[in-house]
Amino acid sequence: MPVIIGMDPHKRSATIEVINELGDVVTVGKFGTDQSGYAEMLSFGRRFPERTWAVEGCNGVGRHIAHRLVHDGETVLDVPAKLSAQVRVFATGNGRKTDPVDAHSVALAALRAPNLVRVQVDPELVVLTMLVDRRDELGRARTQTVNRLHRLLTELFPGGAKKFLSATQARALIATIKPRDVVGKTRRRLAVELITELETIDKKIKAADQDLRELVVARGSTLLDLHGIGPSGAARLLADVGDIHRFGNRDRFASWNGTAPLDASSGEQQRHRLSRAGNRRINRTLHIMSVVQLRNPTAGRVYFDAKKAAGKTSMEAMRALKRRLSNVVYARMLADQKRREAAGPGGHSGTTLQSSVTGLTPDTGPSDKPQPEPAAAQPTPARIAP
Repeated sequence: MPVIIGMDPHKRSATIEVINELGDVVTVGKFGTDQSGYAEMLSFGRRFPERTWAVEGCNGVGRHIAHRLVHDGETVLDVPAKLSAQVRVFATGNGRKTDPVDAHSVALAALRAPNLVRVQVDPELVVLTMLVDRRDELGRARTQTVNRLHRLLTELFPGGAKKFLSATQARALIATIKPRDVVGKTRRRLAVELITELETIDKKIKAADQDLRELVVARGSTLLDLHGIGPSGAARLLADVGDIHRFGNRDRFASWNGTAPLDASSGEQQRHRLSRAGNRRINRTLHIMSVVQLRNPTAGRVYFDAKKAAGKTSMEAMRALKRRLSNVVYARMLADQKRREAAGPGGHSGTTLQSSVTGLTPDTGPSDKPQPEPAAAQPTPARIAP
C-alpha cells in the first residue's frame, strides 16, 4: 500500500509520521540527523515499499535532509511551511504546534495537494544557491557598514556625507579632517577602520558577481540580457525557480512570485490589492528590475507612464509593471530551458509530478489581473500577441 512519510525537520532531529492513502496514521518516529540517526530513519522508511517522503521547507532547514534522501534514491516532495500550517489548523482544530503535529500536517498536505514540487538535486543549482546567498549576505554587510560610517561622518562633518558613498569618496573626505581632541581622533580612527572594511567588502562583492556571471552564462541563461537583472538577480531566479516547466503558465509563475494582485472585490466594487504572498526573494528581484527600468528610457518606463496616464496611481502602475516583467522573465526562462533541453538529452531538475508548458509571449492580457484559478488538467495555450 502506498504511504506518505511526513517529516518535520530540525538541525539535529527529524520527526516523521507515516500515513496511508486514506490519511490513517500507520506509525510515527523521531530520529537524529547525524550519520547513525539518519541511517536508522532511512531504514525505518524503507520498510514500506511504496513510499514518498514529504519534507517541510526544502529550501530552508529541511534542505540538508531532503538532499540526503534524494541522493539515496528516495522520492521527496517539498511541502511549503505555509501550506502545512494551514493544514495543521484544520486537522487539529487549533494552532497548537508540536513536532508530531507538524509531521502529521506535512503528511496530510502532501497527500491532498496535487502539485507539490519534487525535490531534485542539481549540483549547478546547489552551487548557485550557495553563492547567491553569500552575495546577499555581502550586500547586507555593506549596507550595515555604510550606515555606521555615515553616523560617524555626521559627527565629524557638519551635515555628514552624501547618501550614496563609495569607499574612495569616504577616504578622500576623511583625509580633509584632523581632529585635535581625543573624541574626534577616536571617531576618525573608527571611520578609517570602517572604510577599510568597506573596501574589503566591495572587493568580495566584485569577485562574487564575477563568479555568478560566469555560472549563469555557463548554464545557458540569457537573463543577463534583460535590462535591470544583474548576476545576483539572474542567479537567484535560476536557483529558486529550478525548472520553469513546473509552472503551467505565466499566471501561475506570477502567483508564485507574488506579482499577481489579489482579488479584493466586494459587491459591485471591483478592485485588486497587492499580494504579500509568494517568494519574496524573487519578488525583490523583480522589484529591483522595475526600479532600474524606471530610471532609464526603457520599455518599462513607457509602460509605467502609460499606466499613470490611464489614471493609475504610482503604486498601481508599479504593481502592473512588476506583473508585466514577471511575464517577460517567465518567457525568457522558458525559452532558455527549451534550448538547453534541445541541446542535450534528458530533463532537468526541479520538475513536479504534473507539469506543462504554455505561454511564450511576455504580454497577452492585462498586467494587473488577479491571481489565476487552479490550472486545468490541460491548460489552454496563451494567445500570441500581435
